[in-house]
Amino acid sequence: MTTAATTLPIATTPLRNAVKFSAEKGIFIALPIVFLWFGGMKFTAYEAAAIEGLVANSPFISFILNIFGAQGASNLIGVVELTIATLLALRFVAPKLAAIGAAGAAFTFLLTFSFFFSTPGVFLEGVAGPAISVLPGQFLLKDIVLFAASLWALNNALETSNL
Repeated sequence: MTTAATTLPIATTPLRNAVKFSAEKGIFIALPIVFLWFGGMKFTAYEAAAIEGLVANSPFISFILNIFGAQGASNLIGVVELTIATLLALRFVAPKLAAIGAAGAAFTFLLTFSFFFSTPGVFLEGVAGPAISVLPGQFLLKDIVLFAASLWALNNALETSNL
């Protein structure tokens, strides 16, 4: 005996349409801004010094410090981030390219969230509960949300480009 499930259409309202429109446009504006800002900063000595400890403790990318040095590694990361920003920003004219950018964004935030577990000083000792430091702990924690936003952007770009 088989039963057919009845799917009820989801009601659309002006409010839902406005929220959906704002979310879609907002993600594809906000993510490129984040990557432009972070990527552009990577070319400064200030940012290279700031990320050196994070990169040095990463089991996945610490090798780039040995190859390029601190500023060279930071520059390389900056080029990658600016490329991701550009690809994401193309969402409304080239969704297939935006899908590549969103996949790159998701990978980036997954990688940078791994620093949460490999960087000394994230977890505070002697404080009740699972306490984390402001820097680097809370700074790295935001990558969970950015990872989820990148996955949403990837799904949206894939749906739009019929991939």
